[in-house]
Amino acid sequence: MAHRILPPGSTIGMLGDGQLGRMTALAAARLGYKTHVYAPGSEGSPCAQVSAAFTSAGWDDLDALEAFARSVDVVTLEWENVPVAVVEHLGRFTPVHPGGTVLSVAQDRVEEKSFVNALGIGTAPWRAARSADEVAKAVAEIGPRCILKSTRLGYDGKGQARIEPGTDPAEAWAAIRSDAGIVEGFVSFTCEVSVIVARGLDGSMAAYPAVENRHKDGILDKTIAPARVPAETAVEAERVARRIAEALDLVGVLAVEMFVTPDGGVLVNEMAPRPHNSGHWTMDACHSCQFEQLVRAVCGLPLGSVERVADAEMENLIGADADRWPDLMAEPGARLHLYGKAESRPGRKMGHVTRLRPRS
Repeated sequence: MAHRILPPGSTIGMLGDGQLGRMTALAAARLGYKTHVYAPGSEGSPCAQVSAAFTSAGWDDLDALEAFARSVDVVTLEWENVPVAVVEHLGRFTPVHPGGTVLSVAQDRVEEKSFVNALGIGTAPWRAARSADEVAKAVAEIGPRCILKSTRLGYDGKGQARIEPGTDPAEAWAAIRSDAGIVEGFVSFTCEVSVIVARGLDGSMAAYPAVENRHKDGILDKTIAPARVPAETAVEAERVARRIAEALDLVGVLAVEMFVTPDGGVLVNEMAPRPHNSGHWTMDACHSCQFEQLVRAVCGLPLGSVERVADAEMENLIGADADRWPDLMAEPGARLHLYGKAESRPGRKMGHVTRLRPRS
């Protein structure tokens, strides 16, 4: 099927004004595209700093949304929790990738797990819960060691409560501050990996190699590329990511986070239909980074090469970690990326640094 190719000089609309939008806008500019940001934020936000235009308005401002849509050639996003109604409204005036169907799956953990399981892909055992009593029932079925998560919006460890033997389900339910939750059983795993796959308007796909992720306090701390797992595990992880992207009919990029089981299999944990923290290493170690791939995909361009020119380790700079920037700039071979955020706070992603090593 023929699809529209947007030439350089076109304008990409970006929903969200954080660091993922910023790095996408920089990649777009390198290819000759302009970015117009829409978010209920300020002109000093990370993405607005490097974009050609910025609209500060709420997600419920239909007139502002329409004017924004009419000023751009395509719309994409850096945050999967943009209301689906917003995407559908924008779609009346200009193409939006990914679309509302993708977001409706990605925004709700119960929908996400159900979608993945329906494809025959494994996850940790889980149960939906809408009350403390349902949490108690889920724990009785899954086992005493679980984690309770809100079905929506929680990230980087937010909206979650660990459940151990003796935990009061009512206290766990109150802790997530939500009227809808999901109880997930703990699984035995050797490491956590993720795969980022790009999919174009023509259905073509390109997947980066599986990478190994290490977390600290619920936030990604380091990503090691490629993952130190058996070749068969890496192939299976890529197959799973491609299968999900295809089933979603995604246009853009998709990150799929997985647990590696002791027998070398993989279980899907979460997914995000946007550039992902675990893909930042691609900016320095691949021919085409994840942000360029998003631009290529939504503009109808051929996808770029995902071949890596080096192995890499990416370290997140969280809060005061970014104060190390003078030392990092002086470190031979370290590639520093700061996000332009004015205020450093505990738990806030301020930047990242990538260290390259010869390809293994």
